[in-house]
Amino acid sequence: MVQSASRIPEVLTAHRFYLELTLEGQNDANCFFLECQGFKRTQEVIEITEVTSQSWGTKGQSKGQVVRTKLPSNPKSGNLILRRGTTNSMDFWKWFEKVQQGNWSEQRRLLALSIYNQANQEVARFELAGAWPASYKIADVNARSHDIEIEEVEVAFEEFKRVK
Repeated sequence: MVQSASRIPEVLTAHRFYLELTLEGQNDANCFFLECQGFKRTQEVIEITEVTSQSWGTKGQSKGQVVRTKLPSNPKSGNLILRRGTTNSMDFWKWFEKVQQGNWSEQRRLLALSIYNQANQEVARFELAGAWPASYKIADVNARSHDIEIEEVEVAFEEFKRVK
């Protein structure tokens, strides 16, 4: 059976995205990033090994049989790396500074990553809850370089789910 072209899902490109992050006092330009890495949620495998009490083998000479069961552990999230061109905005630094000062629970935010199709319509949306900055970094500087200066923030988060 041949599928019509309208039924085949569009494969999304990685360069059409918007990351929504609201910080105190920020302007709209703070949500434009060159790169976002680390959108990951995993469940490790817990392997349980048991020995049964039954007899088996020739004439019941061996006791028990090894049985292995694999179970999912609690889900865990990686950290997100956000990179953008450095601007005169100090919003990320202030967010990081507030966490350093011990106010991390009040600084937890909801991040939303939207990915767009070729018609500029949002077709996928991921939400990361309980996000807070774990590190702040700027790229090395070099007087001979013509590259843009990059600001990098590593963000820890608690939940990761796809909502669209």
